[in-house]
Amino acid sequence: MIAQPGNAPLDGEMESPRPALPASAGEVTNTLSHYYRGELGRMTSWRDRIDRTSNWAITVSAALLSVSLSSPTSHHGVLLFGMMLITLLLVIEARRYRFFDIYRARIRQLERSYFAEILSPGTAPRSDWAAKIAASLRKPEFLLSYRAAIRRRLRRNYCWMYLILLLAWCLKITTPKLQTEGDTQTQAHSWSYVVDNAALGPIPGWAVISIVAVLYIGILYGALLRETERGEFFHGEAHV
Repeated sequence: MIAQPGNAPLDGEMESPRPALPASAGEVTNTLSHYYRGELGRMTSWRDRIDRTSNWAITVSAALLSVSLSSPTSHHGVLLFGMMLITLLLVIEARRYRFFDIYRARIRQLERSYFAEILSPGTAPRSDWAAKIAASLRKPEFLLSYRAAIRRRLRRNYCWMYLILLLAWCLKITTPKLQTEGDTQTQAHSWSYVVDNAALGPIPGWAVISIVAVLYIGILYGALLRETERGEFFHGEAHV
């Protein structure tokens, strides 16, 4: 309840004061500079989280490759487990990328529409750039869907990790020297031999191969699918 004119406000019903707004162009510039540094710090923090997830994925892939291919007694299921871990890290990184994209978009709007105009005036900036940043500050919303974020991170980094794990897995189940039996042959002598090697406990080999094939068809589709680029992807090629 807001106190009526001429009446003293009751206890606990004090009206919230409005923040002091910049009164001059210099104060506006100073405010924007501090805001830019703050948003840059938030973006850098999320960028660091993304890089840490990618580094963990690379470390996990390298470790499991070493374990699986170093000894014939190592089971090929280690590589399948690696695919599962990489998928989990991809999902985590996609979530972090969605947060990073919010702050990246604000910074790029400010750089393109304000700082670039200061350095090189004369172009026609969009008049609604400040309103867009204000709307994002009042009601932050994700600019990317989870699916789009996964596709972007898959194309940038994870498709190569999946490819390396797939090649190592194929090598493991098709090379007799890498099997526990210690066969001296250098190549698999039949398709049934490969299917038998692909078995995972009670799960038959053909089922394991089918599951891996479906997984990689989805990965290939996500890596090759080109969605309509929006937002900052219209402006330049330096993006992550």
